[in-house]
Amino acid sequence: MTAAEAGRATSPAATHGGTAMPSARTWVDVAVLLTLAVLGVLGFAPSYGGYSFLLAGMGGLVLGAATGILTTVFRLGGLLTVAVALVGYVIAGPALAVPSQTIVGVVPTLQSLASVAIGTVYGWADLLTLSTPVGAPAYIAVVPYAASWIVALVSTLLATRWLARRPRSAWRFAIAVLPAFALYLTGILVGTAEAYQAGIRGVVFAVLVLLWLGWRRPVGGVAASAVGTLRTRKIVGSALVVVVAVVLGGGAGFWFSPAQDQRFVLRDEIEPPFDPLDYPSPLAGFRHFTKQATDEDLFTATGLEAGDRIRMATLDAYTGKLWNVTGADASSGGSGSYELVGRSLPAAAFVTPVPHPEVEVTIEGYDDVWVPGVGYPDDFELTGGPSAGLSDELRYNASTGSMVLTTGLREGDSYRLDAVTQEAPGLDQLDDVPVASVELPPVEDVPDIVTAKAQEWAGSAGSPAAQLEAIRQVLVTQGFLSHGRASDSAPSRAGHGADRMSEMLEQPQMIGDEEQYSSLFALMARSLGFPARVVMGFAPEVPEGGGAVTVTGDDVTAWVEVAFDGVGWVPFDPTPDETDIPQDQVPKPQSEPQPQVRQPPRADKEPEDLLTPVELEKQDDDEDDLPFVLPGWVYGVGIGLLALAALVFLPVLIIAGLKGRRMRRRRTGGTADQAAGAWEELADRYSELGYLVPPRHTRSMLATRLEGQFPAGEQQAAPRLRVLATETDELVFSGRVPEEAEADALWTAALRAVDAAHDAATPRTRLLARYRVRAARDLAARLTTTAPRRSDR
Repeated sequence: MTAAEAGRATSPAATHGGTAMPSARTWVDVAVLLTLAVLGVLGFAPSYGGYSFLLAGMGGLVLGAATGILTTVFRLGGLLTVAVALVGYVIAGPALAVPSQTIVGVVPTLQSLASVAIGTVYGWADLLTLSTPVGAPAYIAVVPYAASWIVALVSTLLATRWLARRPRSAWRFAIAVLPAFALYLTGILVGTAEAYQAGIRGVVFAVLVLLWLGWRRPVGGVAASAVGTLRTRKIVGSALVVVVAVVLGGGAGFWFSPAQDQRFVLRDEIEPPFDPLDYPSPLAGFRHFTKQATDEDLFTATGLEAGDRIRMATLDAYTGKLWNVTGADASSGGSGSYELVGRSLPAAAFVTPVPHPEVEVTIEGYDDVWVPGVGYPDDFELTGGPSAGLSDELRYNASTGSMVLTTGLREGDSYRLDAVTQEAPGLDQLDDVPVASVELPPVEDVPDIVTAKAQEWAGSAGSPAAQLEAIRQVLVTQGFLSHGRASDSAPSRAGHGADRMSEMLEQPQMIGDEEQYSSLFALMARSLGFPARVVMGFAPEVPEGGGAVTVTGDDVTAWVEVAFDGVGWVPFDPTPDETDIPQDQVPKPQSEPQPQVRQPPRADKEPEDLLTPVELEKQDDDEDDLPFVLPGWVYGVGIGLLALAALVFLPVLIIAGLKGRRMRRRRTGGTADQAAGAWEELADRYSELGYLVPPRHTRSMLATRLEGQFPAGEQQAAPRLRVLATETDELVFSGRVPEEAEADALWTAALRAVDAAHDAATPRTRLLARYRVRAARDLAARLTTTAPRRSDR
């Protein structure tokens, strides 16, 4: 091969007309960097539970790489490259990331374009708060698309525009690897506690980087007899690198990798965006259903079975005032940890499942964020109504089976869900079963009488189930049910705070409704060390054979669930049946007769009643002081005019200040510096007037160029710039110290030349010159043009 051929083979690019094709070595660099990026993209698999993201991830890689290569081939500048990349990202994004929202999977729609924009900004936060595997919202696939696109674009530009023009040193290669490494690290951080092919991906990534660094210099520039030896050494060394990386990397990964529960991922560190503590406790509004909404149709459900209870909310934290959900900061898996989910809901981990038919619900008078459901749903779909398009607002707690729609359910909404229910074992089946070890927040301010009665009623029962049943039997046999309505035979105070719990046990008769009995039973269970929680929901009467069931406020109820090891959360109903409440038989004391005393006559009216109050019309003193009141639109117009004036004149003032500071800086210092500054000021002013002022020109050359650009009709009035340039050179390079008067005369002549150009310009040009700064114009020119390429060293 001749020397010329060798030079062409190692040159960074081959130029053909207006294009520049990358060299073979640059293509290898691009291929290696994109392969490393593919390894990073695969790290998103744990979050998506499969490879549904690959179309978006690989599509982003291809798009970013193609953009980088094509803009390099056609020698586009920085700004044009960014513009082309953004346009391609937006146009191709719908087909690659959200094809379900496009026309025939390709043509973008407004909805798909909006999804790409939303996913680019907010998809990262949603991905970290979604319950894995993620399936919704629809824009969630934009995350791997955006990540792979930016990494491929930057990596390709580094390989074709940076590495190709500079010596191939190790530190430059390390910088080029950074985007792919960042994508690799991102896949880990946004993943789950379960690593995805960590050993294989890590070893392959390391081997590729090491081989690329080892072969970064071609085998050339040495004697022909030594070429074969060097190539053999490189091959042997590369093989050793692969073996060492596989053995040491695999061994280190096996022996030193952290346990799965100690793996650091961001989703474990970020609090979900929905906090149910921002909403009032559902149990605190129990009496609203039993009093105000007793006969109101809340919703209609089909698919229910006899004995079904509809879960509304699950509460496991007691503050002494009420039961509520656990705060997300107190427990990552408690009743307050709700995750953004799609149509497919994560399965409950602690349940003995029993299949249940599909349930469909249509909302009527119900209006709340808590979504009524049966058991533990595993599939949910909003099928109609005002909330039909708001599936992205659904949050789910897999440990309690509770669902929340952050926008709230409204009349006309309908949804469908598939669920499993908890098997309800008999007491004989739970006789030898211990309670489960479940993390629950401690209950606070529990009255002492609650603990004492729990121990008394549990008695000598052996198993936890027997103790709970003994307490339940006392409540249902000795207590009485009352909702506190006017028609009830005995009053019943609302609430379930510590004072209400004490009142129930201290009074001669226990009186309350499901709110009080479930709260009391749960507190007694917790005082014995049993994991218990309160569930609020509905228990409608389901006819034989199923059919549609209309749920009203009268169907509201509450019950208690206790966790048993290996079984799940077993329900207990501690509320007694509705029976007549016996009246208190204690006779009331009779009033003793008092001696009659003659009382003075009472006036028909009190003295103050004799005065008729007169309401004086309250007047605003401020209004009397004003001769007139300006209408509101005047203020709006005034603010708009002030904003427009600020938009027009504020930049002019700022730029004028910058130019004044620039000229003052140039007029200070030595007289030679002042002379050079006068010419620099002239060149800047001409550039701001729209003249082409090329850099790196001598003053004489620049003066000739500027005189040639003077308007054709104003040539006679054109200043003698070449004379001014010669005078400037004489003062700067003569070696003598110019007089102050000479520098001032030069500044006067330069400013007079600027005034001549200003007078010859059009009014539009003079106006634009007020908004121009030469430094900004030069920077824009550099970004929009491609610098000439240098040969590889």
